[in-house]
Amino acid sequence: MKLLLLLALVGLAQGFQTRVPLRRMKSLRQRLQEQGLLESYLKQHPYNLAAKYFPGIAVEPLENYMDDEYFGTITIGTPPQEFTVVFDTGSSNLWVPSVFCSSPACRNHNRFNPAESSTFLSTNDTLFIAYGTGSMTGVLGYDTVNVAGINIRNQIFGLAETEPGDSFYYTPFDGILGLAFPSIASSGATPVFDNMMMENLVDRRLFSVYLSRDSQTGSFVLFGAIDPFYTTQGISWIPLSAETYWQITMESVSVSGAPVACSSGCQAIVDTGTTLLAVPVGALRILLSRLGASSSGEISCEAAKNLPDLVFHIHGKEFPVPPRAYVLRSDGYCTLGLQGMDVPTEEGELWILGDVFIREYYVIFDRANNKVGLSRL
Repeated sequence: MKLLLLLALVGLAQGFQTRVPLRRMKSLRQRLQEQGLLESYLKQHPYNLAAKYFPGIAVEPLENYMDDEYFGTITIGTPPQEFTVVFDTGSSNLWVPSVFCSSPACRNHNRFNPAESSTFLSTNDTLFIAYGTGSMTGVLGYDTVNVAGINIRNQIFGLAETEPGDSFYYTPFDGILGLAFPSIASSGATPVFDNMMMENLVDRRLFSVYLSRDSQTGSFVLFGAIDPFYTTQGISWIPLSAETYWQITMESVSVSGAPVACSSGCQAIVDTGTTLLAVPVGALRILLSRLGASSSGEISCEAAKNLPDLVFHIHGKEFPVPPRAYVLRSDGYCTLGLQGMDVPTEEGELWILGDVFIREYYVIFDRANNKVGLSRL
């Protein structure tokens, strides 16, 4: 068994150029808090996570990335221009700020300059992505995008010309690289991973994600491969219920052996671009009460030590999330990493399994078979 694992690791090592290291940094929320701007920002930008998941509408609320902490680096153009992006399985477009955007928010970030790239191709197509209190507008162009050594030629992407509000000034990332399906891409743009597959730039039509629990380094997105080091517990494969987001069906959610939510079944999206567990409002009230937290999710850190696992029942198997994962500690205070959201679907209510869930599992996003693989860490 050890020899097989060693051989697998040696084989994988030859494809290491497909691994994007993710850095864990302070979130937008933390940065705004440090600047004393959080309260005014939240008044100007009502938090509406649900807006991200209305099908058929190109919506990418910036507030949805307020708590994101994991970012990677890509380059665009020839010679390469570098950008820090969120690798987001909950959206499908690639966009970055451009030199055509002159707001303070854009000037504080890396901006793409098409005049400095010999491989850039312009278009007359525009990109419009709605936010909670404004919109990002821009143009679409084609250029070479490099992701961890993989060169994707003629990749379509958005060059932002306007950014909503000054609060974008504080975001730790420049843009977004969407990893969901083409069916939800704004302006019909082909997502980056779809071009990787079409151009045979990856060995397998899948990618996998590991988010470290503690350290600032070690997290990664791995394109075209599964790292056997993270699958020693075996992989549970779950079929997708829709080819839009990485959406699956859950049977129920239980606490201490008793079902507390999703008792008639519901839908869930595995989303690296959402930090917390997004829960239907009714289920959130039940969970907060059951776990002894206040209506705002606060709980004493002493009581948090004795909380039970949240258990997600998916495709006939149990996927526990322990309290060390869903209790967030900051400055001596403890809160539950849950947030309310109501987006009903034809198949039932919708949950979002964000980074609080993903940190407990090595997640494989399999486009060849339209499945999500989970391996407990």
